[in-house]
Amino acid sequence: MSNIIIVENNSEIAAGTRGSSLGLEAIKVAAVNKNEDVFLKYTAINIKNENHRVWKNVRNVYAKRIGGVIKIYNRIVEGILPVLQKGDFPLIISGDHSSAGGSIAALKLAFPEKRVGVVWIDAHADLHSPYTTPSGNMHGMPLASALAEDNLEQKINKPIKETVEKWDLLKNLGGISPKLLTKDLVFVGVRSVEKPEMAIIDRYSIPNYTLDELVKKGVDDIASKIFQNLKDTEIIYISFDVDSMDMELSEGTGTPVKKGLSKEQAIELIKKLLEDKRVKMFEVVEVNPLLDKKGNLMAEMALEAIIEVINVVEGR
Repeated sequence: MSNIIIVENNSEIAAGTRGSSLGLEAIKVAAVNKNEDVFLKYTAINIKNENHRVWKNVRNVYAKRIGGVIKIYNRIVEGILPVLQKGDFPLIISGDHSSAGGSIAALKLAFPEKRVGVVWIDAHADLHSPYTTPSGNMHGMPLASALAEDNLEQKINKPIKETVEKWDLLKNLGGISPKLLTKDLVFVGVRSVEKPEMAIIDRYSIPNYTLDELVKKGVDDIASKIFQNLKDTEIIYISFDVDSMDMELSEGTGTPVKKGLSKEQAIELIKKLLEDKRVKMFEVVEVNPLLDKKGNLMAEMALEAIIEVINVVEGR
């Protein structure tokens, strides 16, 4: 049985809204209030952040604070790589979603000969590059970095030379690029997609299982389809952005979107997917208690998901 290692990463330099760095502590508060001992029971490692950079002027306007993001990617790899190589299970709690690019990099570098599958449970596709981003916020770019996808066909920006060089460095982190193939990526709940991202989804026929499909076909059927999509992969990573859930539940996340998954649908799907022993890593991101109008509800829901992840992984 794999040991569960909690990876604490409160980086928020790639988000457009401040506050996701507090998500980890909000989840810990929820655990205390509910008498859950997950943060006492399991070994934790901490990823040093670069959050002081939010006070500095931005040079790379189409990849804001990319120098800091590169450092975070490298620290995530350094932290998670030995955990994976030992055969343990990283349960990652991150601030903004850009860090997921580092997590995928760590998984690929730990198993360089194996195909990585990714289940991206999110309201957003996060497929932008510096050439296509409308905001420059890098929490919208982690999948593009893993796929090494510039999407020049949809180019709307002309990044400066420094941005291009650092973006290329990010894509080639660890000497493996791409780290993920488009045919090994599956979306769940994505419903806020911009034109350049949709062009990639359409070009490569990347599946996206929507709320309507979950309601109509049920969690078991959708999980079965995801397993079929990823049948040729040998290791799987699940990324759970809490904005995949409906904003009517809680707005405690940076970019909430209507018509998302219910808490029960999200958790049941995660539990079903985790039954597959190819899943080697799980990450939850984008809890922002400063935006939560319902107390600490989003963190409480994230905690529920974390506890269910632990229960399934320990039982495998």
